[in-house]
Amino acid sequence: MDRALAVVEAKEATKDLVAEAGKLAAGVDAELVLLHVTTEEEFQGRRSTLENVAGLDTEYNVDNARAGAQRFAEKVGIQVLDDGIEYSALGRIGNPQELILDTAEQEEIDHIFVHGKQRSPTGKAVFGDTAQAIILNFDGPVTVTTSKEEE
Repeated sequence: MDRALAVVEAKEATKDLVAEAGKLAAGVDAELVLLHVTTEEEFQGRRSTLENVAGLDTEYNVDNARAGAQRFAEKVGIQVLDDGIEYSALGRIGNPQELILDTAEQEEIDHIFVHGKQRSPTGKAVFGDTAQAIILNFDGPVTVTTSKEEE
């Protein structure tokens, strides 16, 4: 492993994922990249909320959202990773499955760490599964941590 990508989500389980990715990356002297993807729906929701606040004169655009996503990944790294573990943080806006794979290619990532939900095969087929899509489409090792499906 030379460059690892840890997918940072707005979930408590992300902390454990990032901590483990950091330890493994540090153990083999690999570079660690933290990535948070804000979905288009989340972006539009925040944008709509801010536009509807009376008297608030602010512009919330894709650049603001991308910077916010990057700051979120950075803050998780600061909170979770030991001082000696170096990392970079990235933020993206759009489809998580596509952007995780695109970022992995652009950043020359050779190992991905992602959190997945424990779902039945039917649940995966009906709702889709980001971790499953990454496993099937990434040409390298993928480490998946799991937790109970959130309602």
